[in-house]
Amino acid sequence: MDLTQKSIENVEVMIEGIKEKLKVLNLGAIKPSHFDEEMYEELKDIYDLVMKKNSFSPNEMQALVEELGNLRKK
Repeated sequence: MDLTQKSIENVEVMIEGIKEKLKVLNLGAIKPSHFDEEMYEELKDIYDLVMKKNSFSPNEMQALVEELGNLRKK
């Protein structure tokens, strides 16, 4: 999968990967449909950061979820 290409499919892959890695409990809170290609670069940055780390502190988790919330479609 080439995540350098902006597409709805890649947004879905990244969101699902972030949710799985962060073990998001409320899976309905973060849906691929909440995001669009306008925020692709920011979402890709978050995805890359999440995929690099093995574990997250509660503060890091909170910050990541808040940032994802900021990227949601208005």
